[in-house]
Order: sequence, then C-alpha cells, then structure tokens
Amino acid sequence: MTDTRQTPLAQSLPATVPFVAPERMEELRGAAFDARLGANELSFGPSPKALEAMAESLSGVWKYGEPENRNLRLALAAHHGIDADEITVGEGIDGLLGNLVRLYVGAGDAVVTSAGSYPTFNYHVAGFGGVLHTVPYKGDFEDPEALIAKAKEVGAKLVYLSNPNNPMGSVHRAETVQAMIDAVPEGCLMILDEAYTEFAPESTRPALDTSNARVIRFRTFSKAYGMAGARVGYGIAHRDIAMSFDKIRNHFGVNRMAQAGALAALEDQAYLADTVKNVTQGRERLAQIAQSAGLTPLPSATNFVTMDCGHDGDYARALVKALDARGVFVRMPGVAPLDRCIRVSVGLPEEIEIFAERLPLALADLG
Repeated sequence: MTDTRQTPLAQSLPATVPFVAPERMEELRGAAFDARLGANELSFGPSPKALEAMAESLSGVWKYGEPENRNLRLALAAHHGIDADEITVGEGIDGLLGNLVRLYVGAGDAVVTSAGSYPTFNYHVAGFGGVLHTVPYKGDFEDPEALIAKAKEVGAKLVYLSNPNNPMGSVHRAETVQAMIDAVPEGCLMILDEAYTEFAPESTRPALDTSNARVIRFRTFSKAYGMAGARVGYGIAHRDIAMSFDKIRNHFGVNRMAQAGALAALEDQAYLADTVKNVTQGRERLAQIAQSAGLTPLPSATNFVTMDCGHDGDYARALVKALDARGVFVRMPGVAPLDRCIRVSVGLPEEIEIFAERLPLALADLG
C-alpha cells in the first residue's frame, strides 16, 4: 500500500535496512554462530573503566543525557588539541552522516562516493533526495583523484572518502589524503570517514586543521574503543560546520550511559594501545589462515582482513553461505569487482581458530 500522506520522496523509497543483524541471521538459521566475524565489532570489548562508568551511570537513567555532550566534547578537544566548538557528537558515524546530508543535500543535489564503499552514506543521500554519483576503486583502493574529478564534473555538494577503507581494508598515506582535501572544489565539502583510524599508522592521518572548511572528519567509539552498541561518534571540522549540527540534530540522541562510557574509554589510552596490538596479531593470524586455504589476504589497516577468493562474486557469496552453514558469520563487499572477496573481522583468538578449522571445509563444500 502506498501512503499518500507521506512526501513524494518517501513514497518513492523502499522500506529497507542496509544491514541484516547477526542476531536475525541466527534466528533464520535456527542456531547461534560459533564465530561472529562479520560486523567489524571489537570482540575484546571496551575498557573495563568504560564498562564501570556505564554501570555507575545506570542509576541516573531517569535523567536525560547532557544535550550538548559538553564533557565529552571538552575531553575530545583536549585529546586532539583543538577547541570544543570544533567537535560535534552524535549517534555513531551513521547518525552524523545522516545529519550532515540533511544539512547539505537537497532534492537533486549531486553527491560523489566510490562504488562499493560504505552503503549507509548512500542510504542517507537517497533519503534526502540527493543524486549519487560513483567512481570505481583503483585496484583495491578508493581513487582520490577520480573522486575529485567527478565532484568537479557534477558540481557535487559532498564527496566521501573512507581512510582506512571499508570494505577493502586499504589505506592511503596522509599526503595523498591531504592532496585530496586541498583539491576539493568550491561549493563542495569532503567527508573523511576515519572510523578505523586508530588501527592505522600515524602516517596515514593528515594533521588536524580545523581552520580548513573544505573537510569534516568523522571518528567513532564503535571500532577500536569497542562500543559499537553504545552509538557514539564525533565529527571534527571548522567551528562553523561543527556548530551547524545544532540546527537539526537530535539533542538527546546520545544517552547518558553512552556519554559516560565514551568519556572513560577516551581516558584509558593504555587499553586502546593493547587493543590495537591484539588486533594487529589477529590480522596476522587471519592472513596466515587465508594463505593456507589458497585465498589471498589483502593488506589491512583496520580490524578486519579482506580475502580475495580468486573467483567472481557468485563464488564469494557461495563461500559466505557455506561458512554460515558451518556456524561462522562473515560478510563480503557488495559491488564488483570488490565482491570477489570475503571480509573477516578480527575476533577473539578462539573464534579465529574456529574460522581456521572451518574455512577449508566450507571451501570443500563448494567443490
């Protein structure tokens, strides 16, 4: 049924969710997964100090969260050496992307991204009536020069780059990213999605320059800080851009437990350093497993390893299904030629060893 009370745009869109939850997949298959390695979560979990802070905050759940996220913004500002007015906090990068598109994109406005990159951004562009233009990856990397060229060609309002990249795990050096920032055309804003940046070398991060209004950088507590379920992300930008989120954001969108946990997690940089070491070791083990099974692991600067199956997307999809049948949850890129790969998150050591045991069996299932 079409509800004609909805806007014409809403009527034209499908009712869809970009991701199927692992819990729903378990319900459909009638059993729990033995290894949950598909959602790029941090199985190690957050800092114990973050868990303690969230537990202590529960008695105050009857109160609203602080609508300005002031304490967290002040702590982030001190951490990054910038001003709190140059930071906006939201419900993960997904929520921030939605607000950013709402701020900048009207019906018919052009937006540029890479074909096969983060699908939730595309979802928001469609939801606000933007016109999405895509460029292909260059090998297994997003192509900054092609993105800028397309942005100039179509008069884009926004151009998106993730660095490190999801779903391929690749990363550009800081100089390459800075060159892209410098080349952003007049009237366009670059989105630099750095969700995985804590896993990458320092040499991949351009210096923070909040005087530059060409770019907004998004970071999150979902990945390296292990708080995906709490939904806390933040944007770093020129103060005029950062403060403009107050025009349209959900001011109580980040709940008080999430605020307390993020603040404690940020303060525990020693735990973060241990997490990065554990993920690095896990990536190395996943790469060994892939090679032993005849797959090609791609270099990764994230908390997952993308593995080239050496065939086409149909083969990779069949492998994902075969692993699912054997109790292992993984995902894969959705656009060719990236879809020749599967993507495996770094999980707990015991989950990785389950993958090591069952990957050859799943491959054998394919004949």
